[in-house]
Amino acid sequence: MFRYPVIIEKANGNYSAYSPDFPGCVATGKTIQKTLENIRSAIAFHIEGLKKERLPIPEPKTNVEYVEITVPA
Repeated sequence: MFRYPVIIEKANGNYSAYSPDFPGCVATGKTIQKTLENIRSAIAFHIEGLKKERLPIPEPKTNVEYVEITVPA
């Protein structure tokens, strides 16, 4: 089992998601939870296609960190 980072962005009226480890693999949803379900399915579908083509499944390589920024008043 692999764990891939997923970026979720607020859009107009919904959310969108993508994983930097799977360029071009995107999903949307009305809620964050639905968007996560959809991107999980999209990644799984993408991996199935890679397996059928006998291509390597990418290992997670993206690191996620948060930085705190103090904004002067």
